[in-house]
Amino acid sequence: METRTASCGCGQLRIEVAAEPNGVGICHCLACQRRTGSVFAAVAGFPLPYTVSGQSTAYVRTGDAGCGFVYHFCPVCGTTLFHTEDDVDDEVFVAVGAFADPGFPAPQISVYDSRRHPWVQLPPGVQAFARDPS
Repeated sequence: METRTASCGCGQLRIEVAAEPNGVGICHCLACQRRTGSVFAAVAGFPLPYTVSGQSTAYVRTGDAGCGFVYHFCPVCGTTLFHTEDDVDDEVFVAVGAFADPGFPAPQISVYDSRRHPWVQLPPGVQAFARDPS
């Protein structure tokens, strides 16, 4: 079992997971674009348990289907490091870029592809959904 550590930009907030990701996805919804300041968010879902060190501030956003997304970000540098979802109690979702690992597995799915910027090209084999299929 591989242990991976992701951290915020200043290193104050860290999350450690002790498993391979259940899946990797990218989201092009407008909320993720605003939250990340990028044109999409890349996240990896990991099974429990996980360990957090440092202080975080939480922000709750309600998704289209009514689920609460609880985003944890560093109060020092502002990096959104991970999130949980109200209707998912056995998984944590970590920002892929926070692992600072260019060899991290590629995404398998792309959600809210209807909001994808036309110049963003998906890797081969990625399953795309116009909205969130869940």
